[in-house]
Amino acid sequence: MKSIFDKNTRAEVISRIDTLNENMVAGWGKMTVAQMVKHGALCEEYYYGNIAIKRSFLGRLIGNSAIKAILKNDSSGLKKNAPTLPAFQVMDEGLDLEKEKANWKHLINRYENFNSSNFTHWFFGNMTREQLGQFIYKHTDHHLKQFGA
Repeated sequence: MKSIFDKNTRAEVISRIDTLNENMVAGWGKMTVAQMVKHGALCEEYYYGNIAIKRSFLGRLIGNSAIKAILKNDSSGLKKNAPTLPAFQVMDEGLDLEKEKANWKHLINRYENFNSSNFTHWFFGNMTREQLGQFIYKHTDHHLKQFGA
């Protein structure tokens, strides 16, 4: 399964981000392409520990099962129109897409030096480095597919 911690996977993701443009319309959801890119960057900051989110009650109940379902195999993943935690919702108008893309690509490239061995996700709970790398890729892939990239 692909992981954001793999150099070739990061290169593929960066290449796909480079294809994004202002004329792209989401296949689902309400975000513009620039809002989606900023959402992606916010999530990267969260995975690096720069944004603190408390565990959710529902996540404590079903988070472990949910991450296992998402990471089941290469074709499993996030569902279209899955809810977004308010901390990661981007409502900004007039974002500079090229600036947002550059920031997101920079944050993705930083995974080359990511050295944390485990992570506690606000919904899924404790995740190994392997699970986190796979999840980050699947989340990124989900949003790039949302805009046909």
